[in-house]
Formats: sequence, C-alpha cells, structure tokens
Amino acid sequence: MSFALYAAAALAEIAGCFAFWAWLRLGRDWPWAVAGTASLILFAVLLTRVDSDAAGRAFAGYGGIYIVASLGWMWLVEGARPDGYDLAGAALCLMGAAVILLGPRG
Repeated sequence: MSFALYAAAALAEIAGCFAFWAWLRLGRDWPWAVAGTASLILFAVLLTRVDSDAAGRAFAGYGGIYIVASLGWMWLVEGARPDGYDLAGAALCLMGAAVILLGPRG
C-alpha cells in the first residue's frame, strides 16, 4: 500500500509543480496556478497516509520514488528521454530509499 501512496503522491506533486512551471515560466493563465495548488494539497494529504512511525522517514523514502517519477514525467510529458546518468542516479536513489524504508528497526 505504501508504494501506491508514494506513486500517487509523486504524480500529484509533479503535476502541481509543473502547473506552476507552466503558469510562471510558460505564460499559461491563472487557472494553472489554481490546479497546481489543488494538486499540491492532494500530494500532502496522500503523503500523510503512508504508514511510518516518523514523518521524516516517510519523506526520505518518498524522495527516491519522486526522483524516478520525475524522470518518467520528463520523458512522457516533456518528451526529453532520460540518459544513462539520469538512470544511474535514479537507481542510486531507489537503493537509498529502500535502505531507509526497509532497514530493520529496533
């Protein structure tokens, strides 16, 4: 369940940030900012639903998922294919997120 929440949160955050990018950098109209705000609120709500004993650990683990989702967004929405350095960096981040999320706790 946590992975699904992380994936949904990543999509909401990236879409919200992109909406502000479109409004402020691409000259889109103000409704993009409204949609971005709603999407970022959804992101925050979704991230609070992840089962974790510490918010910081949930946020840190989410970081790896966010990076991979960002590269997917870049490829699918923006049309810029990730290169080998992007993929290597994403793999390192996922390994780090796995250590944070799956490490044994006493």
